[in-house]
Amino acid sequence: MSYRIGLLDKSPLDGAEAPEAALARTVSLAKTAEKLGYSRFWVAEHHNSPTVSGPAPEVLVAYLLAQTSRIRIGSGGVMLNHYSPYKVAEVFRLLAALAPGRVDLGVGKAAGGGAEASRALRQNLDEADLPDFPAKLADLSRYLQDRGESEDDSLLARPIPTTPPERYLLGASEESALLAARHGWRLVYAAHIDGGEARFAAVTRSYREASGRAPILALTAVAAADAAKARALAGDLMRYRLIVPGRQRLNFGSREAAKKQAAALGARDYQIEELTPQAIFGTAEDIHAHLGDLNRRYGIEEFIVDCPVSAAEARRESVIRLGEAHAAQAPAPSVETV
Repeated sequence: MSYRIGLLDKSPLDGAEAPEAALARTVSLAKTAEKLGYSRFWVAEHHNSPTVSGPAPEVLVAYLLAQTSRIRIGSGGVMLNHYSPYKVAEVFRLLAALAPGRVDLGVGKAAGGGAEASRALRQNLDEADLPDFPAKLADLSRYLQDRGESEDDSLLARPIPTTPPERYLLGASEESALLAARHGWRLVYAAHIDGGEARFAAVTRSYREASGRAPILALTAVAAADAAKARALAGDLMRYRLIVPGRQRLNFGSREAAKKQAAALGARDYQIEELTPQAIFGTAEDIHAHLGDLNRRYGIEEFIVDCPVSAAEARRESVIRLGEAHAAQAPAPSVETV
């Protein structure tokens, strides 16, 4: 097949298990992905969540690099609005020096959690007093260059590795596409959050015109014995976007969480938009048939697969089915999508 596939992992808890079990499973899945030939293994950032165990991707990335030997490991992604760009550059340059040629720095502008967690992460600073995301990405891009921002090059993000981390911007808008192209970042279109094909087509066109490349496509996929079983494993996939005039748009897993964020911002004039992720359910062959179609229609050369299944064995089975089918380059019939 003429495309690559990577994995996005959120360390979900299977029922009432301890977080140690979920994190051990993430390590096991990374090793499995390496054996099966997945291109990369990324971990997400979620704060104050009772269902997932990954608030600090940079820590998990370091551990996963030590537990694997070939597969690329990265963040999908660091929520840059919470952090100092200089510190993020230092951390990922250090990781790249420890594991040359294997480190991916993916960043996003979402909150990764609710209002309380966001306030705690920014030490109660008012959102209006923070630099906007484009400014932070520009700073991070500068710190990741070999030269500093001052005339005497006294401010560098050290160490400076021989092979720098690869840079990815997660987004689903033309603004993100143009921002990524301007600073030389690879765009990862977040269709696992917002899967509208018309928007994806427009963003892909904008990014290709600005950068000469197609984006990587992140989407939801569950492989099982058949489409009905795969769909049942996934559960509710709806996402909700909070739109407050003059503020950054934020995505949430429930309408209630979006309303709570609006209240925390003191917003009276706001909208909540329903988002449907691009999701593929079926046999592994079904899924690869659909990926092959996207590859041909849009020139997508790589997919990042999010498997939203918390049940441990079913999740592992989905990863194995999809990896083995890709390695075998098996042809496939129909597919159910939402």
